[in-house]
Amino acid sequence: MTQTKAADVGTKQVRDVRGYFRKALAFTAPLPLLAMGINYLFLDLPENGDFNDMVDAVSANQTMLNIAHWTTLVFFAGLIPAVLAVALVSYRAAPRLTAVGATMCMIGIPLGIGGPNDHVLAELTVEKQLDVGTIKQLDEAWWAMPSVGVASLAFILAIVIGLLLLGLALARCDVVPKWFGYALAVGGFTHPFIPYHELVGIGLIVGAVGFAGASIALLRTSDDEFLPA
Repeated sequence: MTQTKAADVGTKQVRDVRGYFRKALAFTAPLPLLAMGINYLFLDLPENGDFNDMVDAVSANQTMLNIAHWTTLVFFAGLIPAVLAVALVSYRAAPRLTAVGATMCMIGIPLGIGGPNDHVLAELTVEKQLDVGTIKQLDEAWWAMPSVGVASLAFILAIVIGLLLLGLALARCDVVPKWFGYALAVGGFTHPFIPYHELVGIGLIVGAVGFAGASIALLRTSDDEFLPA
């Protein structure tokens, strides 16, 4: 009886889910930067200005703030899978660039999730009629924490340098035109250096187009090429 059960287990077919993972990564790849690009494109709130200015701007941006709660979830939920999508496409053509860029992103992006969100604090201050001075002090004290400073720096390096390296790695692949890789590189690299929120949004959407290059490559790839059985 025991031998029969062992034989049954040995001959049981394992379901092949490589196609699911390949298509799921392809679908997800462009969404995070697209979502955050929409936020920046339409959300007219000061980024690094005085907290009081953010509070004053909440009422005029309430509809977009409600949308931004959900698009921000898409950004943080999808960014690591998007990075993985590019890495699985580019690691054969540019292993070192891929390794360094993906490592920076895998470390920096999760660290950025737990940081302060000034816009949410400003919105809650208005909605809950909280004392502006008190919440401003809370915001400043939160940002002054050393761990928050390290996490914020790691996140910026991931978006600026990590995506730049992954974009250059993607540009070295032959499966999609090089401009997809350059779009990804530019989209992340220009993010902190543009003063106007509309241009930042456009830059991030350009980066999303770059991620779409990885989507196209994955859809063109067979399951065996994607992950050997």
